[in-house]
Amino acid sequence: MQPDVLFQIVNPMVLPGWALLLFAPRWRWTQPITAVLVPLLLACVYLVTLATALSGGGEGNFNSLAGVAVLFRNPMALLAGWIHYLAFDLFIGSWEVRDARRRGLSHWLVAPCLVLTFLFGPVGLLLYFGLRRTAEEL
Repeated sequence: MQPDVLFQIVNPMVLPGWALLLFAPRWRWTQPITAVLVPLLLACVYLVTLATALSGGGEGNFNSLAGVAVLFRNPMALLAGWIHYLAFDLFIGSWEVRDARRRGLSHWLVAPCLVLTFLFGPVGLLLYFGLRRTAEEL
């Protein structure tokens, strides 16, 4: 399958999961979908995409920024990297919701963290840890 076509398939796969985390965090199927089903499905696609990228014997490596840039010139390797982000960011968002519930944090406070985790991954996680820390001190 062409990388552009696969991108058009996997990219929107996470959107229902993020909508569930934001708008239906307590629904009984939200966690199984966002913490297990979608990330594992993406992990399978990632594995196939990565194997396809590596089977071409492409150049590049993880030893330097220049090596990573060369590696990601391969569209399948670039797509594998993007799928990696999609899967892990959704998994982290799902964890944030579970952790916040366990700690008794208001979902309205967690929602901005989720949006930032969706858009900018580590920034949302950083904000969530800041929220947790602030709540502990109150």
